[in-house]
Amino acid sequence: MDISEVSKRTGIPSSALRYYEQKGLIASLREPGARRRYAPGVVDQLALIALGQAAGLSLDEIRAMLSPYGPPNIDRQLLLAKAAEIDALIKRLRAVSSGLRHAAACPAPSHAECPSFRKLLKAAASGALEKRWGKRRWPAPPR
Repeated sequence: MDISEVSKRTGIPSSALRYYEQKGLIASLREPGARRRYAPGVVDQLALIALGQAAGLSLDEIRAMLSPYGPPNIDRQLLLAKAAEIDALIKRLRAVSSGLRHAAACPAPSHAECPSFRKLLKAAASGALEKRWGKRRWPAPPR
């Protein structure tokens, strides 16, 4: 398959395919001066790259597990660590979602008078939320 066909089949721009090749994630079957051509298996490799990116892996981490010429060498410990990181993020996001839902439906005249909201603020101020959920993942406030 030539580069334009791979791009059409996968939805990945040709520029990204060239970049992936430059990074060692995929390999072309190209003669000097000719158009890039790829083996049919490149579609599966690109799917693995997309899956790795969706899981939050860097291209360097993905490259370490993929060979442009052979089967992948999956780092199971890295995948377990990434899964634990995702689980922790889900837990934090569920807590934030729950807090937002409570704030939206709270019958208190003001959030400052809501015991649940005050408890959440106190926990956030004391660092208890960071200790409970691990390293802070929110962006720093603007200065």
